[in-house]
Amino acid sequence: MTLVSHRVHMKNIRRLFAVALVCAPTVAAAQSYVFVWAGGQGGSDFVATIDARPASATYGRVLASVPTGTTGTPHHTEHVIGPEGHLLANDFHAGRTWLFDLSEPLRPRILTSFGDVAGYSHPHTFIRMANGHVLSTFQYLATPGGDAGSMPHMAQMPANITGGLVEMDERGKPFLSGSAADTTISDRMLYPYSVLPIYAMNRAISTTTDMDHADTVATSQWVQLWRLSDLKLLRTIALPPGPRGDENQFTGEPRLLADGRSIYIHTFNCGLYLLKGVDGDRPVSTLVKVFEGTDCGVPILAGHYWIQTVPAMHGLVVLDIADPEHPREVSRLDVGSDEKPHWISIDATGKRIVLTSARKGSRLFLIDFDPATGRASLDQRFRDPGSDRAGISLAGPTWPSGSEGGVAPHGAVFSTK
Repeated sequence: MTLVSHRVHMKNIRRLFAVALVCAPTVAAAQSYVFVWAGGQGGSDFVATIDARPASATYGRVLASVPTGTTGTPHHTEHVIGPEGHLLANDFHAGRTWLFDLSEPLRPRILTSFGDVAGYSHPHTFIRMANGHVLSTFQYLATPGGDAGSMPHMAQMPANITGGLVEMDERGKPFLSGSAADTTISDRMLYPYSVLPIYAMNRAISTTTDMDHADTVATSQWVQLWRLSDLKLLRTIALPPGPRGDENQFTGEPRLLADGRSIYIHTFNCGLYLLKGVDGDRPVSTLVKVFEGTDCGVPILAGHYWIQTVPAMHGLVVLDIADPEHPREVSRLDVGSDEKPHWISIDATGKRIVLTSARKGSRLFLIDFDPATGRASLDQRFRDPGSDRAGISLAGPTWPSGSEGGVAPHGAVFSTK
């Protein structure tokens, strides 16, 4: 990346992150649809369009869908819909990424799909960059003989080898790439999970949790610092454990805080860390909060609130992080004792959240969020016809998967119109 292109990054950052990080939403109108990326045993993976118009007679109903023709494990999408209504979504165990055109919500369509990129496989997170490219984490080095059209299932793969970061276009054409392998530490199980570009410091921060559930060895307490302009790995640091001893394990989502220099990083073992000094030689990480249980899912940074899914309490916790070193709980929301909340995404108004949940309930919820107080409450109108509880079940026959026993949801985002 040239100095000129880096200056373009800087010039466009405010415009990009007003959309991509949803830290300070300003759009007044509520978004009309929710897109959910899901799949189930015996049927194709798909994106479905759900009516999110509160005054509509079909509020909460599936209005359209588009199948991929593959059966795998639908996993992460982008956290917000991309430019021109495009959305990247990965089917992790199938090793494929799909690019959907959702600009016409009632006519969703597939633009393309791809597998390996720049010699790496199994991407996880996609971040739109200020130059129009996409920065993505790829968990593994591509297997010998693999190609973009035929990816092996995880059960057929040999031991996973460290992947890297790739800067590419949304169709999978690479521009830059860098390996996450680090010979300065003894741990060789470094699998890029999520990534945060920080343009003002020419840095990127990535996390390292392995999505292969057969991996019972890696503890993934690592955070990696990169030079953004050429994707050179600069250093790998371990988050410190807390009183329980394992709060630092399975690093997850990094988010840039309001000062433009400090980063929050959550872990799937339910720790929340503050990382400072990433532009210097000695970054410092501090444990600032521990949530109940383990397996904490996707968080949201919305203004001066951190919203964290916490499966152990069957809901989410809202923290006021105006003082990042001393986050303060302001509300929590229980969505049902049979639910395991994992994915959340917020709309451009900053007032509506979509949440997907697995386990017995396997439901999708809309949540009203008050940015003035931090209070979160279930949208009681968003429910199945005749149901006595909020949320819509993904176990019903109306879902377009063609499978029995319902479908498993993962990524879900609001439309932009």
